[in-house]
Amino acid sequence: MSIDAMRRDFDMGSLRKRDANADPIEQFRKWFDEALTANKGEWFEPNAMTLATVDPSGMPDARIVLMKSFDQRGFVFYTNYRSTKGQQLEEHPYATLVFYWPALERQVKILGGVSKVSEEQSDEYFLSRPKGSQLGAMASEQSKPIANRKVLESELETLEDLFADREIERPEEWGGYCVKPVKIEFWQGRTNRLHDRLLYSQDEQGAWSIQRISP
Repeated sequence: MSIDAMRRDFDMGSLRKRDANADPIEQFRKWFDEALTANKGEWFEPNAMTLATVDPSGMPDARIVLMKSFDQRGFVFYTNYRSTKGQQLEEHPYATLVFYWPALERQVKILGGVSKVSEEQSDEYFLSRPKGSQLGAMASEQSKPIANRKVLESELETLEDLFADREIERPEEWGGYCVKPVKIEFWQGRTNRLHDRLLYSQDEQGAWSIQRISP
């Protein structure tokens, strides 16, 4: 089959304004809970999201990261602050997140400002990670060029010996970011490409409004 012939119709559901929660965080929670159960028996990460940023020249950049928590304050992920995305967020502290749940024919797009979470929150999450993940965060100078994979493996072996009987503290260059949304769009696939799209926008007083937009 040629690429231009690859298509499917979407007919699993609808999204009506009158049925949507007035609070977009609660609407996200509802959809996220449904995504958690949508792929029972299959390996699926509903918390996987595209994180889009821009570099100092304005060139867009994107990658998949994992959301680790969300609430009224925003959506949290963790990374190396000195990584490419960390440097981009330092220069331009704004981002777009995109969740795609094909089993439900749904997408959520979140736009907002970005700030670091507290050191206490980063410490708590770091200590909850498996030891191998903790050591991996220390072994990798994320986004920096390396000669080969052996460099990483050797560094990991050194750290495994060093911390064999010791608790690992969070590296100062590693921690969390919170994306505080100002716009959240919910997309539900519909037949004939006439998809449902509801856009929540937050005003300066923090109140949310909902608008249906054309597909």
